[in-house]
Amino acid sequence: MDVFGERLKEERSRRGLSQSEFAALGGVKQHAQFQYEKGMRRPNSDYLSALAGEGVDVWYLLTGEKGARLENSDEQQIVAGFRKLVGRKREALLALVEAFAEQTEK
Repeated sequence: MDVFGERLKEERSRRGLSQSEFAALGGVKQHAQFQYEKGMRRPNSDYLSALAGEGVDVWYLLTGEKGARLENSDEQQIVAGFRKLVGRKREALLALVEAFAEQTEK
């Protein structure tokens, strides 16, 4: 098993998903997931993008460096929702987060 495959399996296990369930997150079949984890095949950008949209730390998969790991479903839901926002909606949410953070500090 290669390093990428080991990290991919680790990320899948961390989330408590079977190969079939994790494959579905990435939009592939279970056999492809098996091959990715064994280093027999490399995933494409569509697969990695789909995983990123589900809160998987793709930076870690690719580099081995841990990014901002999302530890619970609330954080994953917030980040996934934020990534779908554009323009003013994104700006408004950032302003709201900053306002709440300032209140917490006081």
